[in-house]
Amino acid sequence: MTTKNTDLVANFEATPQVANSAAELAGVLRTAHGSVELAAGDSTDNDIVMLAPIPSNAAVPSLFIGSDTFGGSCTFNVGIYKTDGTVKDEDVFATSVADAAAMADVRYEAADLNTGSQKLWELAGDGEDPGGYFYIAITFNATGGTAGTLNWNITYVVD
Repeated sequence: MTTKNTDLVANFEATPQVANSAAELAGVLRTAHGSVELAAGDSTDNDIVMLAPIPSNAAVPSLFIGSDTFGGSCTFNVGIYKTDGTVKDEDVFATSVADAAAMADVRYEAADLNTGSQKLWELAGDGEDPGGYFYIAITFNATGGTAGTLNWNITYVVD
């Protein structure tokens, strides 16, 4: 029989103790959630819906998205943008998610499991934390064309 300690346990048991990242243990859990009504012209190819500003040093353990039927063969990506509207990674979280779905966690649809503790700035591809905020956003990659409701619930952890 073996016992495998995670880094969290090993750091706790170390003498002297080693501090764990607040993104992994004892951080403050926050949410950004809401809904937006999209007009018929808001769900065409390359349209962007900026969902929420999230601190660059936050880890995002879950990201739920749900929507009405937007028509056509509507799909969208879920990614990260700078607050000036510049894309960092359009589909870091999810690629070509179909519309008309109940709330579903898309955090790991495209992102690897080993990114679970990464900060938003790391997921955005930056070499160091630029500070400030990033937008988590939806970018349509196949046209819908009808009006409907888009809902989201982003859970993030900060110190």
